[in-house]
Amino acid sequence: MSAHSAGWTAPASTVLRVPAGGLAAVDPDATPGYDGGKDHGAVSLASGLAALSPLQERLFAQAATGTATGRVLLVLQAMDSAGKGGIVRHVVGGVDPQGVALAAFKAPTAEEREHDFLWRVQKRVPAPGMIGVFDRSHYEDVLIARVRALAPAEEIERRYGAIVDFEQRLADEGTRIVKVMLHISRDEQKDRLMERLDRPDKHWKYNPGDVDERLLWDQYMAAYDTVFARTSTDAAPWHVIPANRKWYARLAVQELLLGALEDIDPQWPVADYDVEAEKKRLAAS
Repeated sequence: MSAHSAGWTAPASTVLRVPAGGLAAVDPDATPGYDGGKDHGAVSLASGLAALSPLQERLFAQAATGTATGRVLLVLQAMDSAGKGGIVRHVVGGVDPQGVALAAFKAPTAEEREHDFLWRVQKRVPAPGMIGVFDRSHYEDVLIARVRALAPAEEIERRYGAIVDFEQRLADEGTRIVKVMLHISRDEQKDRLMERLDRPDKHWKYNPGDVDERLLWDQYMAAYDTVFARTSTDAAPWHVIPANRKWYARLAVQELLLGALEDIDPQWPVADYDVEAEKKRLAAS
């Protein structure tokens, strides 16, 4: 558990690891490892931000002085409306934006299709000292590509191995990889999509194509289970976060990020000049 861990009865990194039974073994309404309710969760989220912010500031300070070696990559995957945007706003958005690199991978461009699927992803890997966020990621190339048959089966098989090798290289270079699948129920997704249609201020968030993807729900769940089986490793494990309760999903992602940063343990850079001498120069100026 992270140092603050208010309300957590077990480490999030342990209780949220993808179970042997896959998604069928995860209750989207559950709050594993946390014994508080929504109100207590709001207090814990604020407490977590108070712990997360200085860790991120020290990490970024190391980057600014060229002394950083560690970095964090948060990979967010989910079905539509599961809350990825809320994670970005309420969890990652609470720290200094200078130290955050956000990448949202849409359908590949014509240029990107001329290269291997990881070509565009490698260019967006966070630099040392940064927190990188992939809002959707290279996993789209083995999820929607599989469900929609956008690539041959043998190519999909090759990609699983390529992803494992890619993430191992990142880990070897000092990247803490936090892979998260926000798991909502099919009924909860319907309610959230209906809310977008009921509210004019949310019409812009609705995509008619989301209904088409809902019709393939079972295929997507199977595709996710295959992803977990093939790409959840010690260097880059998958975490499945029950996400019907938005407050819990945000709290859980924050707890995982805290664990990653505490593992890096960034320290304030030591001045490469004589502090006392500079005080005298400044006083005399």
